[in-house]
Amino acid sequence: MDLVELTKTVQDAIDKGATSVEQIHRQIANMPLDFLARIEQLEAPVNQAKEFQDKTIGSIYETIHNINAKAGEIANELLAKMNPDSTTTTTTK
Repeated sequence: MDLVELTKTVQDAIDKGATSVEQIHRQIANMPLDFLARIEQLEAPVNQAKEFQDKTIGSIYETIHNINAKAGEIANELLAKMNPDSTTTTTTK
């Protein structure tokens, strides 16, 4: 496996891992809110809290994916400088 392939493999692993953790994070974070939403008087404020929470969690993991993509771009640029004859266009999002 050359360095370009290794870079892509690491990027893909980070993306998949972050996506998996995000799904678990959302499930766990929703547990107490789902329980509270059963109380009729709390349903509306809990739904607002869930919406805010969902946006916040989404922003966090979007940032992780963006940083991973940028790190891949930087790695590819460095690899291209080390070996100018190879083409390194490996980025994921």
